[in-house]
Amino acid sequence: MSGLAMYAVARTAKSDDLVTQHAPLVKRIACHLINRLPASVQLEDLIQAGMIGLLEASRNYDERQGASFETYAGIRIRGSMLDEIRKNDWAPRSVHRKARMVAEAVREIENAHGRDARDHEIAQTLGLELKEYYHILQDANSNKVLSFEDMGIGEESMLDNLSDNAPGILDGLQKEDLRRTVSEAIAGLPERERLVMALYYDEELNLREIGAVLGVSESRVSQIHSQAVIRLQARLSVRGDEHLV
Repeated sequence: MSGLAMYAVARTAKSDDLVTQHAPLVKRIACHLINRLPASVQLEDLIQAGMIGLLEASRNYDERQGASFETYAGIRIRGSMLDEIRKNDWAPRSVHRKARMVAEAVREIENAHGRDARDHEIAQTLGLELKEYYHILQDANSNKVLSFEDMGIGEESMLDNLSDNAPGILDGLQKEDLRRTVSEAIAGLPERERLVMALYYDEELNLREIGAVLGVSESRVSQIHSQAVIRLQARLSVRGDEHLV
């Protein structure tokens, strides 16, 4: 056997060993994500997508980058799961359309009054009863739950993790600018919305647990969370960053 062939065999064997050794990591990440997703998302689908990410990680890992394989694989596994969720977007187009309408109403009210848009004002601008507005928020939350995880909030954020290539100076500056923009936007949220975001993304409580802390129902927490994300979307759109949420 030639030296090249022997190297290929050894590399394949090492890759297989990494996949076998870190398979439990896939299930652990999937179980963490599934608690934040609608019931329509199946754990098995996340695990299957995560295994593909693990396999890719085992083939592409370069220890010279300085990160452990578990750190690198965790990023690729999580990213593969998020890609699968985006690809199979469970939210109908009408939900996206109504969420954009809410964001436009929020932007219009806040630009006009220079303060936080209130629930009844948003509903009135949309020509809706308050109950109908809350129903829109409830529906919108299903396709907003992952947005902040995806863009980089919390300890496991994509912003804090490695890319496939070693980041350059420009990458670091762009990342820091993004982090600062989002942090400032979150700091400017109404108190209750800011608290929900902190409990959800920093403390990693689920909606039911946050409801217990605030003394409100899980559905009300879902509405507050959704309104916070849509408000951020409206505010970030002023500087062209609405794609972040």
